[in-house]
Amino acid sequence: MSDHNHHTEPPSEIELKVKALESLLVEKGLVDPAALDALIDTYENRVGPKNGAQVVARAWTEPEFKDWLLKDATAAIGSIGFTGRQGEHMKVIENTPTVHNLVVCTLCSCYPWTVLGLPPVWYKSAPYRARAVIDPRGVLAEFGTEIGPDVEIKVWDSTSEMRYMVLPERPAGTADWTQDALLSLVSRNSMIGVEIVHPPKDT
Repeated sequence: MSDHNHHTEPPSEIELKVKALESLLVEKGLVDPAALDALIDTYENRVGPKNGAQVVARAWTEPEFKDWLLKDATAAIGSIGFTGRQGEHMKVIENTPTVHNLVVCTLCSCYPWTVLGLPPVWYKSAPYRARAVIDPRGVLAEFGTEIGPDVEIKVWDSTSEMRYMVLPERPAGTADWTQDALLSLVSRNSMIGVEIVHPPKDT
């Protein structure tokens, strides 16, 4: 499954309606296109996956922070300065060699914007929300993520009261990497749990 997979894309008319509404608001001077682009960039890049990657990289390199993160994610994440909309009630679950975690929101699209940015289209789609619970291995396979039969898959349902983020397994070959170097390996999808963090290519 990818952002372009036909199973998870919204109907084309929805995209057309959004574009039409955006054009109308811009035409009437109610929305500044530059401001809209800046807002999207903020949540996609600055207030988003890069923040989550910092949390993950720190947990990988600082055992005390990792322990805190797993016990009280909201406080630990807040200590780095990542607080705000949909980041008030956080729980971080750790992937291990025997457990793989997958996050979904079956009722709507609750999502921790402060650490993951804007939710991807497929995360909000009805097919993903249903199939992640019914057939998580099948969903993961569509993302190219093969999980061994001996690994348990746990599905976590985000709500307005609790939002989840996955702490991926640290890949082999990175024992001597700094936090800054590790950032480049962590993706939004790995923090949702649909992908794993792969070892660096030169290992």
